[in-house]
Amino acid sequence: QVQLVESGGGLVHPGGSLNLSCTASGFIFSLQDMGWFRQALGKERELVAGISWTGYNTYYTDSLKGRFTISRNNAENLVTLQMNSLKPADTAIYYCNKWVGVPFDWGQGTQVIVSS
Repeated sequence: QVQLVESGGGLVHPGGSLNLSCTASGFIFSLQDMGWFRQALGKERELVAGISWTGYNTYYTDSLKGRFTISRNNAENLVTLQMNSLKPADTAIYYCNKWVGVPFDWGQGTQVIVSS
C-alpha cells in the first residue's frame, strides 16, 4: 500500500523559510520521478516542483524559481522542498506525489501559512 507522509509545514513570517519533507513507502521510490504540489484555499492543486528518479533533473514552476529547491534521498525514500523568501501567496497545503502520470492516493499534506 502506497503511503506518502508530508511534514515540516507551519506558520512563518513573510521572508522566512521552511523545509518540507515527504516520506514514501509502498512502491519503488528510487525509480519514481517525484513532485511537490500545493493547493491554496479555493484553488486547484498545482505542481510546484519535480525531480527525476536519479535526482539529476529538476523542474520548478516559473514563479518559484530561485526560491524553492527540491531534492531527494533515495536511500531514505525521502523527498524534500526547501522554501525560502516565503510570501503570503505561498500559503497552501503542500503535498508530494508522482511528478507526472496518474497520482498515487494523496497524503494528508502539510499546511504552510505565511503571514505577518
